[in-house]
Amino acid sequence: MSNTITIALDAMGGDNAPSEICAGAVEACKKFDDIEIVLTGNTERIKACSDLHPRIRIEHASEIIDPDEHPANAIRKKRDSSLRVAMEMVRRGDAQGCVSAGSTGAIVAGGVLVVGRIDGIDRPALGVPIPSMGGKIAFTLDVGATVRCKPENLLQFALMGNVYSRKILGVPNPEVKLLSNGSEDIKGDDTVLAARELMEARNTLNFGGYIEGNEIFFDKADVIVCDGFNGNIALKLGEGLIQGLRTMLTDEVKKSFMAKAGMAFLYPTVKRLLARFNYEKYGGTPLLGVKGAVLKAHGRSKRAAIVSAISAARRYIAEDGTAQINREI
Repeated sequence: MSNTITIALDAMGGDNAPSEICAGAVEACKKFDDIEIVLTGNTERIKACSDLHPRIRIEHASEIIDPDEHPANAIRKKRDSSLRVAMEMVRRGDAQGCVSAGSTGAIVAGGVLVVGRIDGIDRPALGVPIPSMGGKIAFTLDVGATVRCKPENLLQFALMGNVYSRKILGVPNPEVKLLSNGSEDIKGDDTVLAARELMEARNTLNFGGYIEGNEIFFDKADVIVCDGFNGNIALKLGEGLIQGLRTMLTDEVKKSFMAKAGMAFLYPTVKRLLARFNYEKYGGTPLLGVKGAVLKAHGRSKRAAIVSAISAARRYIAEDGTAQINREI
């Protein structure tokens, strides 16, 4: 079909590769009739997973990038790795986007070195949609791509996050806030202070000032901007908290018959609340600032999370997210 979207999927990336990656590809093709998927990786291992959908084909890749390898070196040296082959397809135009649950560092390095940066973007950013208590999505970037930022980098993150929130997440006029250690204007280090001034001067941004870490989950912003170091810590802290609450809930239910009886009423409600924060529902993490749709799926992704990541890539491509960011910059 003429409007088919082609997505390259790294079949060998992630803790559950290739079986769950391939299963997710099959389910995605059943769910979306306008996509075709190219699985990159070892042909024999991919074929051994399951019967593939007619709109799935395989691009053989003989190498795999391991999580403990130096990201940039691995991308440069392992030219026949499943991740690099997927990204080369995007660079050549054989695919409009790629998805991988592999090494975050290698995905960022490949996005810059293989796919290439958008003109006007100095450093890329990984953005993740974080669900808030009231149902709002706080699109947070950067969460790990660029650890040391200049004020101009944070401004570019704000502009890209604004576009993604409007065009992909459907927020008409997203409020953008800058993560800091207080709400007062005098808070923040020199980089944050300078970035705030740049954002305040940009009339295309609905800039709302600072946001503190304890407000991230409470509907205080549509877009949250930070450097990759602090963003990654905030993201992992949130993941750990949700996992801890789930474990505590299970332990309380198991303690005694009285606990079971007492929790029986609350358990469905708490379970629904915790389900709001399930990463499998919210798709992949887009690497913004590169010339194509590059999405990082969670390393523990199983088929449901892979379907969500493919869905996010599909939306980004359909809305021409790269061109939208290019125009904004």
